[in-house]
Amino acid sequence: MATATSVATLDAGKTAEQLLAERTQRLQDALQLKQPDRIPIQLGFGYMLAEMGGITRQELHENAEKEQELLEKAALEFQPDSAMSVYNNPASSLAIGGDRMTRFPGHGLPPNGSFQFVEGEYMKPEDYDAFLADPGDWAIRKYWPRVFPELDGLALLPPLGMAAFGHYNLYNLGVLKAPPVVKSLQFLARAAEAQAAADARAINSVKRMAALGFAPPTFMGALVEAPFDFMSDTLRGMRGIMLDIHRRPEKLLAAMDKCLAFQLEHAINWCNATGIKVTFIPLHRGSDGFMSLPQFEKFYWPTLKAMQLALVDAGIMPFVFYEGVWDQRLKYLAELPPGKTAGLFQFSDIYKVKEVLGEVMCIAGGMRNSLLQAGTADEVRAETIKLCREVGRGGGFIMTTGIGEMEGCRPELVKVWVDTTKEYGVY
Repeated sequence: MATATSVATLDAGKTAEQLLAERTQRLQDALQLKQPDRIPIQLGFGYMLAEMGGITRQELHENAEKEQELLEKAALEFQPDSAMSVYNNPASSLAIGGDRMTRFPGHGLPPNGSFQFVEGEYMKPEDYDAFLADPGDWAIRKYWPRVFPELDGLALLPPLGMAAFGHYNLYNLGVLKAPPVVKSLQFLARAAEAQAAADARAINSVKRMAALGFAPPTFMGALVEAPFDFMSDTLRGMRGIMLDIHRRPEKLLAAMDKCLAFQLEHAINWCNATGIKVTFIPLHRGSDGFMSLPQFEKFYWPTLKAMQLALVDAGIMPFVFYEGVWDQRLKYLAELPPGKTAGLFQFSDIYKVKEVLGEVMCIAGGMRNSLLQAGTADEVRAETIKLCREVGRGGGFIMTTGIGEMEGCRPELVKVWVDTTKEYGVY
């Protein structure tokens, strides 16, 4: 790797089309464990855009044009290879009348609050048999009314399996005219319209960024979870899942197999329909400290590994967010096929990650948010040089923060970080 290169000469005189092609190739090379011309830089600005634009976080979420303007302005100022705004969008949740598991700025939070996930035990222990018998039926008639207050009318529906009764099931359709059911279906339709509009805005955002020469974010794709997290996050909750490990382990394992199957079907269908061959998998309960290694080997890793292998077999790259610290579990990740997966590491020892997984997967992360919030320019520069030389060695590295959010990061330190990466990240 070269010691340093003049930042001013890197992109001078190039058109947006040339920059887009170079930046896209740079990211793809890193994802495939190849050595690009330099280390690619991806910035997940998040709420930093609201801070730079002098607006509330609520407005950033709800004023799409203002959000896009701020994203374009920040990207042009810092010149990364790829950039993105806030990930979570409240449009469909607000249209459906709200839900019990999320809080957005201005909706259950102050206008400058941060998006919050509100965990609950929305699936009870006695629900396991119904879930295992038919997850879809249980979700629509039992789970949705618990999570979405305005969908309570769906509890009046007959078992969805009755749809297989053909002509004779028509005799059950009268229930669809019951006022509670009508109300719930109307809210579902509004949510569908809101989400379709949000999806269209997201596609337009990618196009506008491409017109300025910026590549799409690497983890933009289908969204699924590790089966254990799926059961824990939105169904059983932390307390419930930990009790299940001891009181009903076989039912938990069987339910996870169900989750694995329908999530894979969803991800593969989504990727084939859109042509985007990436699936993003954020992990929440598998990191060091959540469970013992024997429990990890029994309840977490087998289905997470199976999920990634199935996606790879389908020609899809799993882009996994290894949240928390995974230092004790890196040896398991080394079982994955080389060059077929990517990992964003939040708080793991990134230098140890490189040592163990440098020839296994593309590594993303490295820069600590705290350093960009409270460090000095010299500290940021020194850490960036070390990351370029040690983690960037040989390719397969995307420079970014450990999370896709940069709230509180100081713009002058972000500039030092990006410019230093361009100086010392050239191969």
